[in-house]
Amino acid sequence: MADLLVLTPAPVSAADVLPALALLTHRTRVVAPDPSAMLDAMDADVLIVDARTDLAEARNNCRLVQVTGVSVPLLLVLREGGMSIVSADWGADDVVLADAFPAEVEARIRLLIGRARAEDPYDRAAEFSSGDLAVDVGGYTARLKGVPLDLTYKEFELLKYLMQHPGRVYTRDQLLQEVWGFDYYGGTRTVDVHVRRLRAKLGAEHEHLIGTVRNVGYRFNPPSQRASQPAGA
Repeated sequence: MADLLVLTPAPVSAADVLPALALLTHRTRVVAPDPSAMLDAMDADVLIVDARTDLAEARNNCRLVQVTGVSVPLLLVLREGGMSIVSADWGADDVVLADAFPAEVEARIRLLIGRARAEDPYDRAAEFSSGDLAVDVGGYTARLKGVPLDLTYKEFELLKYLMQHPGRVYTRDQLLQEVWGFDYYGGTRTVDVHVRRLRAKLGAEHEHLIGTVRNVGYRFNPPSQRASQPAGA
């Protein structure tokens, strides 16, 4: 089951944009094309852009996705006439006709997600680093300036997950789902406690790497981005 985000200016359901979705089991959310909606897009598996009627607006919405740094696969929903208009500079990873059968839509979603995971350098890397901080995935260890950090398993998993998605903001609920799993019944305060412990182990010089976005959640701040972060991050 995948998380699908449908980007459309119309006040409609996901099944109105792509009817086959009504017969598939994926989780779907619908948002308007607004920069604030891109926060939701970063947590989606596939972003579906409605290009059924207004192709010019759909192209602008694809560009909005690009300029806001969202890197999830983009599936463009078109009608027959739009096929002759769309081109590579739209930034779409795949296209599908609005009246496509469920089997075709399912296959396209599955292939998009599979390619995205195969191409993610962080998922392939046995070890990756950001500034003075390095993570060895296979060895379940993290080092700061070459010195191993004494992390618990969940502290390591939380640090690894945030580092794998630098600059992306995750709510406490999202981190609970991704790091602790669906079967975890503890509260979101667990995330706050682990973040506080992580920062303490990183020390005063590097605690800023785990940034707080007020009223939203947490993100990993790569060293090169620190100067551009807003106050309090």
